Amino acid sequence: MSDKAGNEKLQKVLARAGLGSRREMEDWISGGRVTVDGKPATLGDRISPNQQVRVDGHPVQIASEEQQICRVLAYHKPEGEICSRTDPEGRPTVFSRLPTIKGARWIAIGRLDINTSGLLLFTTDGELANRLMHPKFEVEREYAVRVFGEINDAMIQRLRTGVELEDGKANFKKIKALPGEGINRWFHVVLTEGRNREVRRMWESQGAVVSRLIRVRYGDLLLPKHLPAGGYAEYPLDEVNYLRKLVSLAPEVATLVKPEDRDERRRRMASMKRAVRKHDIAAKTPERAPKERKPTAARPAKPDGAKPAGRRGPAAPKGKGPQRQPTGKKPSREGRS
Repeated sequence: MSDKAGNEKLQKVLARAGLGSRREMEDWISGGRVTVDGKPATLGDRISPNQQVRVDGHPVQIASEEQQICRVLAYHKPEGEICSRTDPEGRPTVFSRLPTIKGARWIAIGRLDINTSGLLLFTTDGELANRLMHPKFEVEREYAVRVFGEINDAMIQRLRTGVELEDGKANFKKIKALPGEGINRWFHVVLTEGRNREVRRMWESQGAVVSRLIRVRYGDLLLPKHLPAGGYAEYPLDEVNYLRKLVSLAPEVATLVKPEDRDERRRRMASMKRAVRKHDIAAKTPERAPKERKPTAARPAKPDGAKPAGRRGPAAPKGKGPQRQPTGKKPSREGRS
């Protein structure tokens, strides 16, 4: 493959096209799913804009960084949804609620497990997603967590300094207890990485159980208060460029988000809530199997000369009801006899 200056790595180009994160694209290339100019691609290949790239035999539209618009969505994930595109068990997925787009697809920036709710970001830019998820950029994630169990100061201190997990040491950058007493208590905790079930495992290492977990912040972006569970909102250019600057990417210059006033925003949110309710109802309603029609028994043949059944007299004229018998009385003003 060509390795001229100015050409880009294949996995980076595929990620920017919205096919997935850079790590996923590396797996696709290693698995033989990608070809360049009809030949199997390998990791480390660089391509130019005039080369033909195919994934699973389907052509991929290659766009430069200047041609593609970086878009970012905030999604309020409810409990009970998974972050995979499809699920063999048929469980609901976060991608089923997102708006459809042409020439790209939404990429989840990190994951939330099925029992966790809150802020989940999506983007069309695979490079942005890859950098935001990478631990070296130390992007903060804040969670509201309800913990069941007796919690003391020594536990809190250990969670701050670090506890040993199966996949290495982990610690909360910040931890704050909210007012309240009892065996169920709320805390706000901050991490700068996104390992699988990390918050839950850290509390479990101290003998406590997480009974509720909500992500409320990613970087400086808060979970929008007006956004219903299952709803989404696209960020305007300022928030998109905040995320890009956070991970040392060039600013975006275009956006598809239109400015709106208070009334337009209120109407959009009302429409969003109706769409969320409609989606929830459809997801809970089981599909009805078509009813089988019972075979009808054959009717016995009628003997010759038999009169057809069902008529006992001449049919009434069309458009007229039953005829009333004259009573000999004059009708009153109300039209009654």
